[in-house]
Amino acid sequence: MIFSILLSIALYVGRVVDEQHRPLPYATVYSELDPQQGTATDRDGLFSFYSSSLPPESNIIVSYVGFEKQMLPLTALMGQDTLVIVLSEQPIALEEAVIAAPEGKKPNRRKALEMLISRVYDKMQRDFDTPITRYKIVSDVRMDSEKEPWGVEQMIASAIVIPDTTEGGSDSLQFKGEYCKRYFNPLIRSRADTILSSDLPERVGKGKGDLRQAANAVDSGLLVHKGLFYIGDAVRAFEKHKDTRKGWAVSNESEEELVLTYTEKMNFLGIFVYSIRQHFIVDSYSYALLRYSVQADVKLSIPFGYKLKGDELALLNLLNMDEEEIVKFRLRKVNMAVQFNQLYRERDAKRYQSEKNLVMSALITGAKKAEIPIAVSATQRVTGMEINGVQPFKASELSPRVARQLVPIE
Repeated sequence: MIFSILLSIALYVGRVVDEQHRPLPYATVYSELDPQQGTATDRDGLFSFYSSSLPPESNIIVSYVGFEKQMLPLTALMGQDTLVIVLSEQPIALEEAVIAAPEGKKPNRRKALEMLISRVYDKMQRDFDTPITRYKIVSDVRMDSEKEPWGVEQMIASAIVIPDTTEGGSDSLQFKGEYCKRYFNPLIRSRADTILSSDLPERVGKGKGDLRQAANAVDSGLLVHKGLFYIGDAVRAFEKHKDTRKGWAVSNESEEELVLTYTEKMNFLGIFVYSIRQHFIVDSYSYALLRYSVQADVKLSIPFGYKLKGDELALLNLLNMDEEEIVKFRLRKVNMAVQFNQLYRERDAKRYQSEKNLVMSALITGAKKAEIPIAVSATQRVTGMEINGVQPFKASELSPRVARQLVPIE
């Protein structure tokens, strides 16, 4: 009996590398049918996992932030040889060659640009007039310390989006985490826990009343994955700036697609300085939105520091700062660079998000020169959608916590 059970358990092995055959550590490998079944690669790009319930005809997905996902049949991993899986790079944000062109002073050129903006917005209004939608997602967030990847947290979740059809309105989002794994290197576990939340998020303040209560309500992991799903609303971003005459340019154009770029800069007394370029990549013929990319640089410098409020301090629980440090933390400086991509898919003549990629690096400086370096790269992919008869979650179905499975990888 035991022998027959062992025979029914299949071992799947492989190695994930880039196009230069360099190993990709902490790439995630999971079943298309059941994302809970899978693993992550080690520092040499190697992985292995057992399963007795996956159909031989099913597929697996190999995913790594900044690279195109690869789908291959499960049977390809079976056998004595270790299959080498090569992933191709997928640039985050636009290529450097795409630089916003000047708007131009000629009236006819300006009118043509205004007409283009109007047509793109009208198409957005039709394409994104969507019903209540439930998304099944797999979200990977990778953290780096001193340019060395130490781990990745993967969450499987459901998200329900309830559209707000009023101009300038904000869609409602319900996010239900269902399963979470954190793959990490035990040798640098301590560094890992200073960036993403530990299993006990009650890390803020002793006897601080509301502050402690606010911190206890936050599961940092859930907050990160929910935040990743929420950001990147291209329609609202376009709507906000569509009537602004300055800042718009056609930064790239071909027979297949064109890029509308909105550039915004601000310098408030040197205290708050930012530069944001938003790229709306649309089909040249239909004006349908294909991708949305953002490149942002933000600098915040507060001369005398800023004492964070209770809910803001609770967000620092994401970093698992020491209890005493987090209560005393006074923000002085933030230097941050962000690159972001949002991809879309078409279904029933409507457009829905299908994938997000994000890379962020930041240095937060507090009083007494306390520095917190943060390097995050993330990808979030939609694995399934429901658009017919979707009902919002009940309050009892939602939880601020998601049980996390810790998986050490050497």
